Amino acid sequence: MTRRSASSSFRLLPLVLALGASISFSAQAQSLVELYTAAQAYDATYQSAKSQYGASLAKADQAKALLLPTAGLVVGTSQTNQDTKAPAIVANNYTYQTDTGTVSMSQPLYRPANWATYEQGKKQVDIAQAQLLTADQDLLIRVSQAYFDVLAATDTVAFVKSQKSAVGEQLSSAKRNFEVGTSTITDSREAQARYDLVIAQQLAAENDLLVKTLALNQLVGQPNAAPKPLKAPVVLSPVEPADVNAWVQQSEANNPGVKLQQVALEVAELETQKAKAGHKPTLDLNGNYTAVSNRNGSASGPGIESRANVGTIGLSLNVPLFAGFATQNRIKETLSLEDKARSDLEATKRTVAQGTRTAYYGVQSGQAQVLALQAAEASSQSALEANQLGYQVGVRINIDVLNSQSQLFDTKAKLAKARYDVLVGGLRLRQAAGTLKAEDLQAINSQLAP
Repeated sequence: MTRRSASSSFRLLPLVLALGASISFSAQAQSLVELYTAAQAYDATYQSAKSQYGASLAKADQAKALLLPTAGLVVGTSQTNQDTKAPAIVANNYTYQTDTGTVSMSQPLYRPANWATYEQGKKQVDIAQAQLLTADQDLLIRVSQAYFDVLAATDTVAFVKSQKSAVGEQLSSAKRNFEVGTSTITDSREAQARYDLVIAQQLAAENDLLVKTLALNQLVGQPNAAPKPLKAPVVLSPVEPADVNAWVQQSEANNPGVKLQQVALEVAELETQKAKAGHKPTLDLNGNYTAVSNRNGSASGPGIESRANVGTIGLSLNVPLFAGFATQNRIKETLSLEDKARSDLEATKRTVAQGTRTAYYGVQSGQAQVLALQAAEASSQSALEANQLGYQVGVRINIDVLNSQSQLFDTKAKLAKARYDVLVGGLRLRQAAGTLKAEDLQAINSQLAP
């Protein structure tokens, strides 16, 4: 190795040490399901969605209180000093104490607005479920993407190292041939230039692996996440059903974003019912029981103690007559918001349908690319072997071998990346269709090396 290449290797040392410190792989690598389970307990975004789900359930139950009776207790005591001076009576000054207690109750009998609010509260549960499902599916995709990003970066580092080894051998061969006079200095310099370029590629690849590993560690809350690689041969299952329209129909029925907008429309319709209830009367059942006790006297005179118990029960009817056209304008507002909710629902359906088609054709295209790259890998391997043989017999030059090596390792890296993209693309397709579940990771888990 020349002095120049040796100095390049020393420049790799700090990054390699940092990489080794941060990627301290455990003795047992983790599967995709294991890392997803860890992320569920650690990821702040998902935990926030779970907390929001719990809050939404509690808020939905609050609407039920508008239909239930309310009761209250009021207790009071007071002391009165009465000084009476009048021409007709003897001046009188005395102090007495009054104790009071009141229990009141009210039960709504006919309040249309309250019933509409109660129905809206139940719809809030559906909204909360759709939001939590969205967060769960998003976490599945984020973990899977980060998982295969690390595997792809690991493969790239391995391919670059293999290429560096192959170029190093070619460089040594060129130098030996130059020393014995069977090749020119050009071959040595071309090989040296390619070797230095591969070292730069290795630096970039190792840095990318470090970044991708740190991202996965942060997502799952583990300092040494070590994804299991795919076992060979990699088998990519075809898309089922093989009909894009069937996937679009699934998305319209199951996608949580569509469900969310559908419930939002129903809530808007109930809001219109509440607005229309402003024209309707309300009827409540009210009752109270009051006890009053005077000690050491009363307003009637000193020494006269009294106790009074009063109970009342009745109906309260409220008939709206005129509210300054506020109710009419409120109805106009809610009807416009209904139209907006319908438009939002239609826009969401179109967006989801387009996203589902894009995901479907992306998986189909990815599988075709995998087949093409597999053929390209075999062709590149044959081309490299032919160029190496041609170089040995003198019909090919050094740069031909170097180019063949680069093409082969570049094809290998692209093939590995394409396989990972197909696997993640299949999950994204299920996410778009609204059918993605944690169980879908088991199919990928079965393809991981033990």
